[in-house]
Amino acid sequence: MDFIQALLLAIIEGLTEYLPISSTAHMGFTAALLGMEESEFLKMFQVSIQFGAILSIVVLYWKKFFDFSNLTFYIKLACAVIPALVLGYLFDDKIEAVLGNQIAISSVLVLGGVVLLFVDKWFKNPKIHSEKEISIKKAVTIGFWQCLAMMPGTSRSAASIIGGMTQGLSRKASAEFSFFLAVPTMLAVTVYSIFVKTWGKGTVNEMKGYEMILQDQQHINLFIIGNVVAFFVALIAVKTFISVLTKYGFKFWGWYRIAIGIILLIYFYTK
Repeated sequence: MDFIQALLLAIIEGLTEYLPISSTAHMGFTAALLGMEESEFLKMFQVSIQFGAILSIVVLYWKKFFDFSNLTFYIKLACAVIPALVLGYLFDDKIEAVLGNQIAISSVLVLGGVVLLFVDKWFKNPKIHSEKEISIKKAVTIGFWQCLAMMPGTSRSAASIIGGMTQGLSRKASAEFSFFLAVPTMLAVTVYSIFVKTWGKGTVNEMKGYEMILQDQQHINLFIIGNVVAFFVALIAVKTFISVLTKYGFKFWGWYRIAIGIILLIYFYTK
């Protein structure tokens, strides 16, 4: 992976991580279209640059994250993230096996788009308009909905936002809680991928993520550049998404997913 490829993947991550269109799918498609070799470092890089996107949410909502008088907020996030931590650990190998199946991911992208076309009609009368009104039980339920995104192409953002709306949250409240929940979820995934997970298991090149990063100066540079770019792009994407979602709902994102999914299905079927 060279500098330009890493830059493009970081831009894609920053743009799509908090949108209901699946950052995993878009980075996978980008890597495939660029003809990038499916290496263990590439897989780890795609996960590790989520750290930059995480920081963008902490910066944008710093008053919320550093309001230590509101302990209930931290309890809700801690409870809501448990399902993803447990199921993610149990099914890690199966999830990784699907990452290279672009046909399956494209299909999920289309199906998810169809769902988004109807979400606004299904949940017309929200009763909860801020995080403070969300109970711990509702937070945990949203956490289980988030687990649907373990199937690449689903979108963690879409799953958790829809999950929030099933619990009576408004579009904006649901999107913001999805952002908050992303921080512990993605931080756990990033830490696991860099410090715990053994990449290339069973081969002569098996390594921890941090060992791959520190393997040479180029890997270090790519890791730093990827996270910095993902951070700044995500800052812009989140602000834009909240504005568009509040005004227009999910239909735009649904049509986008269907269109891009069909194009990619045709591409990978005929490749």
